[in-house]
Amino acid sequence: GHKVSVWDLLHSKYIPEENRKELLELYQAGELTLEQVKTVVSTIVTKAEAARAEQSSNVSSPRAEGTVAEAEHTHLQED
Repeated sequence: GHKVSVWDLLHSKYIPEENRKELLELYQAGELTLEQVKTVVSTIVTKAEAARAEQSSNVSSPRAEGTVAEAEHTHLQED
């Protein structure tokens, strides 16, 4: 619900180091625009927060974390 820099999100607990490195490499190589990086990062964070909220409301789902990982992989592949 509040604004956070893309840099802070890239280095947050939501973005695994492997994904962070991949995003930064693609951005530095000119394969991703800053807007695309923002979209990928915000999608990952949104899905992770939704999964976390679902787990905290005692509706634990073993699929929640797998879904976030799949979304990250799919989104990075598409870009």
